[in-house]
Amino acid sequence: MHRQQILQLLNHYGDRNPDEQSTVSRYRAFVEAHDDCFHRTQLSGHVTGSAWLVNTAGSHVLLTHHRKLNLWVQLGGHADGDPDVLAVALREAIEESGISGVRSVSDQLFDIDIHSIPARGDEPEHFHYDARFAFQVVDTDQFIVSDESHALEWVAIDQLAQKTAEASMLRMAGKWQQN
Repeated sequence: MHRQQILQLLNHYGDRNPDEQSTVSRYRAFVEAHDDCFHRTQLSGHVTGSAWLVNTAGSHVLLTHHRKLNLWVQLGGHADGDPDVLAVALREAIEESGISGVRSVSDQLFDIDIHSIPARGDEPEHFHYDARFAFQVVDTDQFIVSDESHALEWVAIDQLAQKTAEASMLRMAGKWQQN
């Protein structure tokens, strides 16, 4: 039963994003096949939670220059057994930015992505089944760089392509601009 929430979120997401049905189906199949899908010990992959965190004006998104991946991406991380992916994404947004005044824009998925993570140390190559939610800063946009990042930066959403060519990042920018 701990997988019901993510499966319901995926159903709603698929209904709202019919053009992403193949990704939704692949994500669902993974969750249904793996009772331990929220744990890093599931070596083929695991569910993660991410935050599309925008400033109070909604014009800029906070990106991290991820220490392990060496890429500019949204904030996020491992579920570590927690099936409440919205809570995971919120926790990661706060931990990685140091900004405590953050509100959820919606309790529904903003985006999903499945991406490969390269092998590192004893950890084999695997997939992150990323559940992404939109959040907005309530008052201050002053951040603190955590140990997981080389840097953090507020990037104008309409200029995101100048910072990253990551398809999923550009897809999220497009979704945000359509709202």
